[in-house]
Amino acid sequence: MNQAAPSRKSLAFAALLLGAVAIAFAPIFVRLSDTSPGASAFWRVALASLPLWLWVGMSPRPAQTRSLPWRPLLAAGLCFAGDLAAWHISILYTSVANSTLEANFAPIFVTLGAWLMFRQHVSRLFLIALAVTLGGAALLIGPNFALGGRALLGDALGVLTAIFYAGYMLAIKAASGRASTAAIMAVSTSFAAIALLPYSLATAAVFLPQSAGGWLVLIGLALIPHVAGQSLIAYGFTHLPAAFSSVSLLLQPVLAAIYAWALLGEILGTEQMLGGFVVLAGIYLAKRGS
Repeated sequence: MNQAAPSRKSLAFAALLLGAVAIAFAPIFVRLSDTSPGASAFWRVALASLPLWLWVGMSPRPAQTRSLPWRPLLAAGLCFAGDLAAWHISILYTSVANSTLEANFAPIFVTLGAWLMFRQHVSRLFLIALAVTLGGAALLIGPNFALGGRALLGDALGVLTAIFYAGYMLAIKAASGRASTAAIMAVSTSFAAIALLPYSLATAAVFLPQSAGGWLVLIGLALIPHVAGQSLIAYGFTHLPAAFSSVSLLLQPVLAAIYAWALLGEILGTEQMLGGFVVLAGIYLAKRGS
């Protein structure tokens, strides 16, 4: 029994890292999609729902059936819908590296939210980390202040994404002790798809993919970052502390920047690269101090 716990934790840590590798492909698929950002957000979760429910059907049922934690799962689905709605536009308006780094401000908002809503203690290290992160964000977003318009709006939406993703992480953690990873993913994804359908129909200039290649891009977006990536991350969150899990996911923006450079030819300026490193350091310190 003593050996099983470290083994499970090692497996959970490996799942987190593989999940980060998979979800880092999300902005690449969004850029390659020939639909509007709201539509690609909807198709991501809609196409992912079927394999996730098949996974639920193939999973062994526990001897003692417990009712699903509907409230945190609904909250997770709505937060993830907001996350995708904001992030998919951010990816198109600013650089892949900027939008992904800004989305990873989530640990900062988790701690700030706990302080504001529940009056949880905030350490001095966290306040230092917050200042470091804000300094890095200024370097990262600085060039887009001069440009204004779409680029600056893209950065603002990247930060909004982090707020929604913070809510998603907290809701997933709340549900993780009372439902399987398969059930958490299937139910929250279905709620996200239901929430995103009216939004995508109302805002998408191009709702349906325009070619077979367009459908393949959306299927890749559903299967690799969502079914594989988010499921691995949900499994990791179940067996590891939330703070440690969110720090491990800092691998994602680094990989997303590498993918964007290799596949899209997107190159960051020196100032933005420095800002990215400072942001990563600040988020890491924030989790150490939270």
